[in-house]
Amino acid sequence: MLRRATPIGTTKARCLLMRHKSSGGRRPKKKTYHRVPELDRVMDLRKKPLMILHLTSLIQSQPNNTPLFLRDLEKNVGFVRKWAFMGLIQKHPSVFRVTGTPPAVSLTQRARSLAHEEAQAWASMEPILVNNLRKLLMLCVDCRVKLETVELVAPELGLPSDFKECLIPKYPQFFSVRPFRGRDCLVLEDWDSSFTVTAREARLAQEGVENQKANGDHRKVKISRDGNYLGPFAFKINFPAGFRPNVGYLEQLERWQKLEFPSPYLNARRFDAADPKARKRAVAVIHELLSLTVEKRMSSAQLDAFHAECLLPSQLLLCLIKHQGIFYLTNKGVRSTVFLKDAYLGSNLIYKCPLLQFYDKFLALCGRGNIDLCDNKNSLLTAV
Repeated sequence: MLRRATPIGTTKARCLLMRHKSSGGRRPKKKTYHRVPELDRVMDLRKKPLMILHLTSLIQSQPNNTPLFLRDLEKNVGFVRKWAFMGLIQKHPSVFRVTGTPPAVSLTQRARSLAHEEAQAWASMEPILVNNLRKLLMLCVDCRVKLETVELVAPELGLPSDFKECLIPKYPQFFSVRPFRGRDCLVLEDWDSSFTVTAREARLAQEGVENQKANGDHRKVKISRDGNYLGPFAFKINFPAGFRPNVGYLEQLERWQKLEFPSPYLNARRFDAADPKARKRAVAVIHELLSLTVEKRMSSAQLDAFHAECLLPSQLLLCLIKHQGIFYLTNKGVRSTVFLKDAYLGSNLIYKCPLLQFYDKFLALCGRGNIDLCDNKNSLLTAV
């Protein structure tokens, strides 16, 4: 009998972050889910930039490059948020300029000049978006996903709001939209085996780890206390601060890190869900799904939407908690969010796509310094 999947964002599911039942008739044992303040901080750091970019988009969408009248701001953002945007305009005179009677807001000359580079950023993004969308469909069991699911995750994938009109018809050799059981679905038209290299495998290749069989090397290699193991089937582990694994846990993790598993791009129906190799493969599927997003994170609702398409674990929340060295679940912000931990260094995304690089450059006008500690020159590696 199939068990119904538990949505990550439900109240019942969130309670599992704090408690689990012990054996016997004893009281439930309190279990602490270790927080990662740096990743929680990401959710706070993105609020203000999102508002700035939203307001900039509203100004640029005005016909004939006319300013946006402040009296019309309420129509676009609502009465309550209007005052937050008004404060934003006052705090950033280097980006926004208020003139005329009645007052209207426009971009400063410097901001307007820089905004023209956005078109170039989108042009650089197009091949990345097409490749990532093809990989997303290849992860699905039938190389097909409901169009409404793609629309749900479109912002995280970096897809433009009008991708159904401007992107999908442009590549009929790769995509088509067909009805299936009363719903429109995006279907993959061309399978490319070169796209089956996962982000995890690409990182191992950069580190010089050969794609050999797990038993091909008979040398004894001990796992380190941080949980990391140098092997072709290993995941990058980043334990949260305060997490102190004992010897038994590390030995069990070493066996799991060495365990060979099928590619996440193989059809999931071929494997028994109870098989340990299939369970590790499910972790690889979640890892790859998050790797295809521009900021290496998804909301819990967006990840839940791929249960049927990718045959994710029925108890997805428990899977994420069990592998908290790989994923991080935060309830900061409006929605709970799942992070791919190896994509971040502290609060900073390691590799950034051209669009995120443009956003950083534009937001620098607001006095928001570039706090990235990493070299982002190789951001196009996100196209892998």
